[in-house]
Amino acid sequence: MSGADVKLVLRSTRVVTPGGTRPAAVAVADGRIDAVLPYDTGVPAGARLEDFGDDVLLPGLVDTHVHVNDPGRTEWEGFFTATRAAAAGGITTLLDMPLNSLPPTTTVDHLRTKQQVAAPKAHIDTGFWGGAIPSNVKDLRPLYEAGVFGFKCFLSPSGVEEFPELDQEQLARSMAEIAGFGGLLIVHAEDPSHLASAPQRSGPAYADFLASRPRDAENTAIEGLIAHAGRLNARVHVLHLSSSDALPMIAAAKREGVRITVESCPHFLTLTAEEVPDGATEFKCCPPIRETANQDTLWEGLADGTIDCIVSDHSPCTTDLKTPDFASAWGGISSLQLGLPAVWTEARKRGHSLDDVARWMSAAPAELAGLTRKGAIEAGRDADFAVLAPDDTFTVDPAELFHRNQVTAYAGRTLYGVVKSTWLRGERIAADGTVAGPTGRLLERNQ
Repeated sequence: MSGADVKLVLRSTRVVTPGGTRPAAVAVADGRIDAVLPYDTGVPAGARLEDFGDDVLLPGLVDTHVHVNDPGRTEWEGFFTATRAAAAGGITTLLDMPLNSLPPTTTVDHLRTKQQVAAPKAHIDTGFWGGAIPSNVKDLRPLYEAGVFGFKCFLSPSGVEEFPELDQEQLARSMAEIAGFGGLLIVHAEDPSHLASAPQRSGPAYADFLASRPRDAENTAIEGLIAHAGRLNARVHVLHLSSSDALPMIAAAKREGVRITVESCPHFLTLTAEEVPDGATEFKCCPPIRETANQDTLWEGLADGTIDCIVSDHSPCTTDLKTPDFASAWGGISSLQLGLPAVWTEARKRGHSLDDVARWMSAAPAELAGLTRKGAIEAGRDADFAVLAPDDTFTVDPAELFHRNQVTAYAGRTLYGVVKSTWLRGERIAADGTVAGPTGRLLERNQ
């Protein structure tokens, strides 16, 4: 050990480290990981031992795509309920999206308003994305200097009037500005012309909704994004990839040195269009959940590294907005508390390990956002952990979720992986279905 004042040692026969899973003892001092030691290392005098037996000690999950909606639409979700649900699900860090709150995070003043609201409510460490909209190019650098982790934009209507989309000229202008100070642009990539020309039918049929958000809308938008990023040497990130058709062009762009990264989400990797009942708008999201064959190819993209990470895109709403009409219902999946078991259930079936899950859901999102103290169990990182019983199962009961509105596409599903406890900077913040009071900190870029 380094000689620091170690007060806590966490021990498990299965500790997921960057070098693989092994028996280990993790020494914690002052909220940081002091050392990762052999399993049978003696416990220092005065230190407390937490022995998890064969339960798996994972790095705390990092979710860089969460719509908290607070302030302004707190009846949809707020910082207290969102971060409590995250803690219960093994997430120790989240980044809040800039829209669906009022005001949106498009100026420094709006950022400060959101930070003031979040500070007393955060159960886990919380940071913020800024927004790029047609009117705020002048605000992008000040927002970056104020600590946002990057900027989100839409290429098609966002669903809320206070956060308009960028056209191609506006996209290029914002991307050039952000590239000029070394920032990151994260993009909801659906082409509006393809959406406008797709058949639009109201009603409960999921097949009609799926036809209204064709793969070509994603593919064309991503193709244009790659072209802009290559020309400007800009760093860009594709949000919530749904269309597996885009994977070859993304892989080619990466090989050619385009600075592009990609995420997908639990719902695209675990749910399929064939199983969505008509009228079940808890499954509605944009872009949509697609067919089984598409999902299989997304998993191949994860396995070969074309897709970098998995994050929730938790986008909740009140129950009344999930009407049985797929055309008018709010689009968004609530999954913040369930992402880890949902992904693990499917990953294990496909032959993946918890090392893979930790890379996709902790290390890679932390790297995307530049959170150098998060995302791994190694010396010097924050002592953030999730303790998982990977072979235990549970059946999802919406009434037991900590989300503000207990609407979920996972209702009634039996999932593998029970989160036994969650630890933030060496303190247990959730255990056995209970969550302690808010102790999270607000994060800024480069912390």
